[in-house]
Amino acid sequence: MQTDQKDKGFDLIIPVFNEGINIVKLIKYLKRSSKFISKIYICYDYDEDSSIHSINNSEYANNENIILIKNFYTGPCEAVKTGIFYSKSQAVIIFPADDFHNGPILDKMYDYFLQGYNIICPSRFMKGSLIKNYPLLRYCLVRIISFTLFYIARIKTKDPTNGFRMFSRKLLNRIPIKSKEGFAHSIELLVKANKLKFKIIELPAVWVEREDR
Repeated sequence: MQTDQKDKGFDLIIPVFNEGINIVKLIKYLKRSSKFISKIYICYDYDEDSSIHSINNSEYANNENIILIKNFYTGPCEAVKTGIFYSKSQAVIIFPADDFHNGPILDKMYDYFLQGYNIICPSRFMKGSLIKNYPLLRYCLVRIISFTLFYIARIKTKDPTNGFRMFSRKLLNRIPIKSKEGFAHSIELLVKANKLKFKIIELPAVWVEREDR
């Protein structure tokens, strides 16, 4: 593995909606967890978002590597597209604003990117993963969708609905995102990438459902 490649690092795109002080705690957590984060793009819908207020009143105010981006349109899917548009790195991770558990796998995901993979999929449903507090009905629905896409559509991950994912710039330049709602972009890119024979790999992840929904 070449050092000069690793020095370039990857970007994080984090859609936010009134995360308050938790977004500052998340940035600190992520910086402690990874050696190879290049820039963090905080993508928000409204100027009044409490996440933006918290960052502007923290040690990260005016930090050139913490970039606040107002979305082109509202909603998480548009936040992702806005972040991808502004990001310049050859590898991009879409990261949940409430995830304080998966920092340790970020650099492993980047290692897979350097090995030539175009989508790196953290999975809640493979051996070595952990899932907690997930509502039973949602769990069953997600498992049905995951089973169908994995075994029938031959998508190469057991957790195709997970919005937490790394994408290569090569793939993002090849496949424009058409989705407009929720985190539909994640399945869209996965299905299209699979059809175009891009390299896809998954690794175990932790999912703890937030309690303040």
